[in-house]
Amino acid sequence: MTIEIRRRKLVEAAPHAAFKLDEIARSFPDSAETLLIDARLTDEDEASARVFRVYQPTPAHYHSNCDEYLLVLSGRGRFFMGDRVPFDVGPGDMLFFKKGTIHGMPEILEHPLFMVSIDTPRRDPTDIIFVDSTQITPESFVKAK
Repeated sequence: MTIEIRRRKLVEAAPHAAFKLDEIARSFPDSAETLLIDARLTDEDEASARVFRVYQPTPAHYHSNCDEYLLVLSGRGRFFMGDRVPFDVGPGDMLFFKKGTIHGMPEILEHPLFMVSIDTPRRDPTDIIFVDSTQITPESFVKAK
């Protein structure tokens, strides 16, 4: 007997949605035990979207199953991806990298640091592969809001 577990899609009632990103950002706590806290906006097979707050520097990691677009909403940080030298990012900057691209943020320059992430296709929350997995796990990296 096979039991089918259906993932609850966040945008099921209609083929469209509108999000108030500033209101979502204001609802996050001031501190966290994990490096990030995120709130999923959409969770469709074709793509997923979320808002997240970065509380601590993020170690080198990659995603094995999706490309990622990151849009900085507020704050500033030092970011790296692939073989590119680390560079500063801030509000209005958008980053893109293909699956398998190692990336991270070794330094937060200004809090609060909020980003919107769009992953294509959908990124499973556990699809975080750390270059040095001895210090961190997906569970200690990000917590759902």
